[in-house]
Amino acid sequence: MSKFLLELSYLIGSITFILGLKMLASPDRARKGNLVAAAGMALAIAGTILFHEKEGAPIGNIPWILAAMGIGTVVGWLMAMKVKMTAMPQMVSFFNGMGGACAAIISLVEYHSHPEGSAGYLLIVFLGLVIGTVSFSGSIVAYGKLDEKIKDMGGRYLTYLNLALLALIAVVTTLSVVSPETFGHSSLWILLGLSFLYGVLFVMPIGGADMPVVISLLNSFTGMAAAFGGFLYGNQVMLTGGILVGSAGTILTVLMCKAMNRSLLNVIIGSFGGSASGKAASGDQTVREITLTDTAILCAYAGKVCIVPGYGLAVAQAQHICHELEKKLEDKGVEVIYAIHPVAGRMPGHMNVLLAEADVPYPKLVEMEEANPGMSNTDVVIVVGANDVVNPAAENDPGSPIYGMPVLKVWDAKNTIVLKRSMRAGYAGIENELFFLPKTKMLFGDAKDTLQKLVGELKDL
Repeated sequence: MSKFLLELSYLIGSITFILGLKMLASPDRARKGNLVAAAGMALAIAGTILFHEKEGAPIGNIPWILAAMGIGTVVGWLMAMKVKMTAMPQMVSFFNGMGGACAAIISLVEYHSHPEGSAGYLLIVFLGLVIGTVSFSGSIVAYGKLDEKIKDMGGRYLTYLNLALLALIAVVTTLSVVSPETFGHSSLWILLGLSFLYGVLFVMPIGGADMPVVISLLNSFTGMAAAFGGFLYGNQVMLTGGILVGSAGTILTVLMCKAMNRSLLNVIIGSFGGSASGKAASGDQTVREITLTDTAILCAYAGKVCIVPGYGLAVAQAQHICHELEKKLEDKGVEVIYAIHPVAGRMPGHMNVLLAEADVPYPKLVEMEEANPGMSNTDVVIVVGANDVVNPAAENDPGSPIYGMPVLKVWDAKNTIVLKRSMRAGYAGIENELFFLPKTKMLFGDAKDTLQKLVGELKDL
């Protein structure tokens, strides 16, 4: 009976994971999807504690298990409640790294429990160790870079070093599986060290504008490592959860690589956007400013306004007032949409989450591929805190680190208004040619404060 109840809890948990993931496709149901998946995980954990048996006896150390769960729950809850929207990518990277570390620890424990396992068993152990360790060390470096505690470390030599490390990891893994006596028990620690080093070195040279792709890739690594743990334990719910996270993360990574016009191989070996070099800006370098009153008049009498959100919107916590601006413009008969770049912000879907928090209707969020063809018919584009994703250098400067990356062609609109605190470069560290184009007007100031004043001006018109 215990075995039946255990397998039933795993089956229900697996189903809730699938349903929860499906619900995440819609902002209206995303919160419920998270709760459904969390409830399934809670059921699977409870089922394991209550009904799992080893050699006919129930599992032991229950007080220790419950204590660890309690500490983890408190720490996780406090971090999630206190984190700001601007720091959400850092938290995602940190939590993802912890998942990778858990998968690596599972491999370490299982190897020492069954050092004489079959070739297939050892392969799963070593793969779980390698992928989990890479995910852990890479995620921690990504956390440091996102939090601006770690700087980029560029150099072509890193590309070759990463390739050499990958080849060495593959050779050691193969020898350890085919001929375990080659390295003996040392193989586990050799792979642990090589994987940790590779995880650090493959993330270090990656430029800031490309971080969302790396976060997505590392997320898929953690899912794969968890799936290997499911194989080791014959645990269906771990296997299902790991496969879902791994496959979803991989698909998202491929889609984001396409959006960035990069290859997945370049992400893996680390030769990816670490340099901020490019040609010096030339021609007319005049910055044209616009007043709040002129901005309000221009928007109020426009037929169509497009808002392009970026990381600066998150920093200023201006999503709610941005939604209010949208409603004020619609009251005056103006069509308003939001143009969303796939890698705007610091992680995949950052702007979608931000605007959903402010109750912006999801149909108003238009993806880049749909937004660009309509730019020429747009009267006013308001860029709020975005920088690299609207930089013309991506199309006309072969020396730029973002060259070839598809961007929002806001310069095709009749008028472009950029809300920024200053002329400071974006996350990629390069100057934005958009700021000097004839149709571009700069509206300097804090995004939230500026938008509030702009809404006030609209009310007076």
